[in-house]
Amino acid sequence: MGAQSEEKNTAQATPRETAAQKPLTIAMVMDTSGNRGNGTSNSALQWAQELERQGHTVRLLGIGAPEYPARINRIPLVSWIASKQQMQFAQPSATLFDRAFDGVDIVHIYTPFKFGRYALAAAREKGLPVTAGFHVQPENIMYSAGPLRYVPGMAKFIYWLFHHWLYRNVDAIHIPTKLGRELLLDHNYSEPIFVISNGYEPRFVPKTQRAGDEAPGKPIRVIASGRLSNEKNHVELIEAISRCSHADDIELTIAGTGPIRHKLERLAKKKLKNPASIGFHKNATMPALLRSNDLLVHPSIADLESVSVIEGMASGLVPVIADSTLSAAGQFSLCPESSYPVKDVDALANSIDWWLDHPAELNKWGAQYAEHTKEHYSVESSVRKFVAMERQVIENHRDTR
Repeated sequence: MGAQSEEKNTAQATPRETAAQKPLTIAMVMDTSGNRGNGTSNSALQWAQELERQGHTVRLLGIGAPEYPARINRIPLVSWIASKQQMQFAQPSATLFDRAFDGVDIVHIYTPFKFGRYALAAAREKGLPVTAGFHVQPENIMYSAGPLRYVPGMAKFIYWLFHHWLYRNVDAIHIPTKLGRELLLDHNYSEPIFVISNGYEPRFVPKTQRAGDEAPGKPIRVIASGRLSNEKNHVELIEAISRCSHADDIELTIAGTGPIRHKLERLAKKKLKNPASIGFHKNATMPALLRSNDLLVHPSIADLESVSVIEGMASGLVPVIADSTLSAAGQFSLCPESSYPVKDVDALANSIDWWLDHPAELNKWGAQYAEHTKEHYSVESSVRKFVAMERQVIENHRDTR
């Protein structure tokens, strides 16, 4: 990518804060809008709630949306795989888009699939500015693609395909992390890119910390949260716990849903001393579940951000995070003991044991992680930055008409 493109993207990376202006009406286009079953739809819903709390009007479009619902677009095999990760594809409707986009200030699209592409065309017909979020990481798709994941250049092709389908035609791109932005730049995305964390909701509050050097009670509860798919690497976590010196005392919870759930259950039954809990938890129950645990582990290979780690830290849990070149979650580590080389099972086992052998450090760092998260990753702050981005795009759109 040329120097001009680099400068353009750098200049646009932080939205300009503006003085108080009239509230915006924003159409948010999301294939699966009506549930909190996956990270992207969960983030969209919490942003919509916070936008309205801040005085803006949001029109959600997608499957399950209350006022602008879309029908399901069933794609052979693809829909079956996606449904295991709480994802469905929406069927475009010119009538729906015309009704939902009437009178809005801007349209924001969450995914580059058919529903989003048709929404872009409908918005342009009305002369509306359009932004899009980059939430579907091609590397994540590759880990669910069976033999295709071994074809050289497939991830690069998917980046190109997403760009061709949607992102080359929008006014700005939102991405949650600097790592994500670098991946887009590496794949020749030259549109303005804004880095804004998805943030976490204020209902995730710290658990009551144990006093001084008081050790966790028994059983020791370790939790991971995320899709039950190969790139999230929960197999490595199960193997690591089996090698821990504290293995007899550890109870593992993996909160999520996905295509390899039964594989993980079989492995846990074979490898672990205590029964593991592996499966879906409603989003409303997650704050209490996180606070009931002692340590959070995130072994994922590929992540654009990982809100589940942010929520765990906000709940006062110390994280142990895989250091992977394809995962932005490593940015959350505040000390060496919270990081280990991805795919190094012994290093992960040693990290888990270290925290359990040093309860005073576990208590101290749990409080520090909670405070750090509150300062840097609140959904309120993220949404204000998003609104600033939308206002900037609207202003630029007016200037070029």
